[in-house]
Amino acid sequence: MLAGAPFPLTLGAMFSDWAYSSTYQIQWLNFSDWLIAGSLVFAVPALLWSLFGLLVRQGTGKLFILMLAAAVFVNFLNALTHAKDAYATMPAGLILSVIGAVVTLFTGWIGLSGYRRGRAA
Repeated sequence: MLAGAPFPLTLGAMFSDWAYSSTYQIQWLNFSDWLIAGSLVFAVPALLWSLFGLLVRQGTGKLFILMLAAAVFVNFLNALTHAKDAYATMPAGLILSVIGAVVTLFTGWIGLSGYRRGRAA
């Protein structure tokens, strides 16, 4: 369940970055900051739990862990990018939000399918 939670938050961050790039209302960046932080709140424990599962019972798929680590990395870079001044955030913030949304989509898809347990989806 933790693997699917970051996707809607990252998607919301992508849309709020898009709204900021269209309107330049700084509040959209504040929304994006909180949504990215929320996605990390769910993604980091999911990564730690998956690594624990890989070490203990060899049941978690390596592709899932790799995708989850990539999602955490991209969202962390996105959080650092959004920590800048509002005008310095674009276009890198929007690009990282789009990449983060795509990566978390595939991570949630793999995590909620049977692939992570060694079965084909």
